[in-house]
Amino acid sequence: MFAPTYHAVAKTLHWLTAAAVLALLGVGLWMTGLPISLLKLQVYNWHKWIGLAVLALTVLRLLWRWWHPPPALPDTVTRWERALAPIGHWALLLLLLAMPLSGWLMSSAAGVSVAWFGVLPLPDLIPRNEDLFEALRTAHFVLSRALIVVVALHVAAVLYHDVLRRDGIFRRMWPSGRT
Repeated sequence: MFAPTYHAVAKTLHWLTAAAVLALLGVGLWMTGLPISLLKLQVYNWHKWIGLAVLALTVLRLLWRWWHPPPALPDTVTRWERALAPIGHWALLLLLLAMPLSGWLMSSAAGVSVAWFGVLPLPDLIPRNEDLFEALRTAHFVLSRALIVVVALHVAAVLYHDVLRRDGIFRRMWPSGRT
């Protein structure tokens, strides 16, 4: 028995976001250790650009979800899993909004303007402020670690459902599943 799957649009937004977040986390962890160089500046730009893409994808996901609620969970999902699933999903979505916004705010506080993909100049959200920059840098760091934990829990839940329970939860979001 297989649970109803997500719509193809939801799947596409999910997997684009997942790929971008994994790239961001990898690049983010790597870039901070780079010596000051042209490469480091370029990598920081890539990180910002992809982060803003995650912000846009997350807003689109939230809008899509508003108009197209996710399919109901199958009967095999226990009561405690039903209680935790939305908490985990909303924590993930909130972090996917907070991370890029904190990065954008951090750039603004540092006095570094952001041009999305080097083409679309974005407004500074706040004026330059070194103390605020430091606070935002700390917040961005803490949020990144929270995101790593929530993503790890999300993946663990997927593995639990797909490998141990074999209840079709993972196939609901897999791209080749029916909609």
